[in-house]
Amino acid sequence: MKILVTGGAGFIGCNFVRYMVQKYDHEITVLDNLTYAGSLENLADVSEKIEFIKGDICSEEDVTKAMKDIDSIIHFAAESHVDNSIKNPENFVKTNIFGTYTLLEYARKFGVDKFLHVSTDEVYGSTENGFFKENDRLDPSSPYSATKAGSDLLVNAYHRTYGLNTFITHCGNNFGPYQYPEKLIPVLIKKAINNEKLPIYGDGLNVRDWIYVEDHCTGIDTVFNKGNYGEVYNMGSGYEKTNLEIVKFILNELNKPESLIEFVKDRPGHDRRYALDSTKMRNLGWAPKWEFEKALKYTINWYLDRF
Repeated sequence: MKILVTGGAGFIGCNFVRYMVQKYDHEITVLDNLTYAGSLENLADVSEKIEFIKGDICSEEDVTKAMKDIDSIIHFAAESHVDNSIKNPENFVKTNIFGTYTLLEYARKFGVDKFLHVSTDEVYGSTENGFFKENDRLDPSSPYSATKAGSDLLVNAYHRTYGLNTFITHCGNNFGPYQYPEKLIPVLIKKAINNEKLPIYGDGLNVRDWIYVEDHCTGIDTVFNKGNYGEVYNMGSGYEKTNLEIVKFILNELNKPESLIEFVKDRPGHDRRYALDSTKMRNLGWAPKWEFEKALKYTINWYLDRF
């Protein structure tokens, strides 16, 4: 099988490419525009086992080139940092919506067998209690999550209208190696190492479901091979942590004082809690294998060798 992985030089994408190369004999083509959050260094150890194409998912020329003889697409490529989406939503609309449309359209024209769209739990918005199920209403709060919700709807439309064999996955907050230091955990690690103030929005009590990136990769693999076309799958670890719990854990592991914590003005539209019902994934035989604290300790040590 020949699989196109978009955004495969980014954080989750590169971990997934590495996972697939180690597990299967599939031919892997990576299409990535190498923006600030993607790097060929992320794929250095598997570069000889994959084909890499530098290109933009919004470009018909680049997408046409990348889709030559492709059987399936696993679509990671996206603008994903909420703060950036608040400052400049246009890039998110272009990449996340128009880029996904371009891929879907050419997947249809080229007769691609499977199209798996990697999305986010943020499309559901915030909930104080309970867990979001796949058929719950989409209620995004930020330009980022709104554009991901829009791309989800496009994927569904291409399944219903054109019969494209699609899957959509929603996952919680990922952490692990190769994450660009703009997201919470690598930012906190880097600043703590340098004895800098660690900024925490609001009261620090916003809750996220934290999943180690390798568990996300196994979940995507499970949906790709066992999922039903046209369906959505929620993928949560069950490890709900506040931002304040995360920062205190990191400071403790690095033997740094909690006086480095600095509470800053909350960002606009900041969702209070994300939580997913992963029953459908469990029914496919998937469950996360990494215990949260072990995974976070491993992640901290990985970054210690690089910062």
